[in-house]
Amino acid sequence: MEIPVYTLDSFTNLPFKGNPAAICPLLHELSDDLYYKIAAEMNLSETAFITRINPSDSFTTGSRFRLRWFTPTTEVDLCGHATLASAAVFFKKPKKNVNPTLVFETKSGDLSVTQKEEGYIMDFPLNPPTRVDPNDFKDTIKAAVGNLPVQEVLFCYNTKKLLIRLADSCDISALTDLKVDTVALENTERSGRFCAVIITMKGSPDCQPRYDFYSRDFSPWFGVPEDPVTGSNHTILGSYWSEKLGKKKMLAYQCSSRGGELELELRDDGRINIAGQAITILQGTIKL
Repeated sequence: MEIPVYTLDSFTNLPFKGNPAAICPLLHELSDDLYYKIAAEMNLSETAFITRINPSDSFTTGSRFRLRWFTPTTEVDLCGHATLASAAVFFKKPKKNVNPTLVFETKSGDLSVTQKEEGYIMDFPLNPPTRVDPNDFKDTIKAAVGNLPVQEVLFCYNTKKLLIRLADSCDISALTDLKVDTVALENTERSGRFCAVIITMKGSPDCQPRYDFYSRDFSPWFGVPEDPVTGSNHTILGSYWSEKLGKKKMLAYQCSSRGGELELELRDDGRINIAGQAITILQGTIKL
């Protein structure tokens, strides 16, 4: 068996930046065991598997596909950067897909991606977080941010992610220079209450470009110590910061060592557009 595989960097137009994802377009479904093994072998934060829904469709003419995402250790319900990369594979291939918009059937419902100039716009669900008592998560907060001042702690029940907002008095360097012991972080939560910690802070009007907010993501519970750029987190962050800033359109930056930029727009129908670019780094074949 030969399986085509592409590696793309999402939310960037530069190689070795953004978030890498492996994309495997498949003519037929594989076993879950094989999906897990391939994802572990690729050893990226996400490996995506795309299959046809209508057997008569091709990857060039079809507009609806099935999409699943796997970390090196588990399947996830929602992933932004690998969805962006999946669409980019079809829009960038020598035999480009003829449709302006592709729809992926996923565990989080239908997700559409539309090509826009040099980038892509994803139509995602919005996942508003709820404010919680920091004392209920004090060990995790301590492991995540140490002694940095915390302004607010929230929890997203839909995605099981904890959101920690640093105080506005913090400089951006407090977030970019933060060293998190992800083994210690993982050990603070073993009950399955949550699967990721997002640390965020308000953007500075003095910085260029003028990002509305910054974030980082730590997901050791999913086998991903730090995710470089997390599209799905912005279904939470977009909801939160839109309310705090009074804005529908925002520019966000995830300040991992690789870094990535996301354009956000909250829609009147309760969903969010997440836009970004992607660049192909590798094209090959998995031989089994």
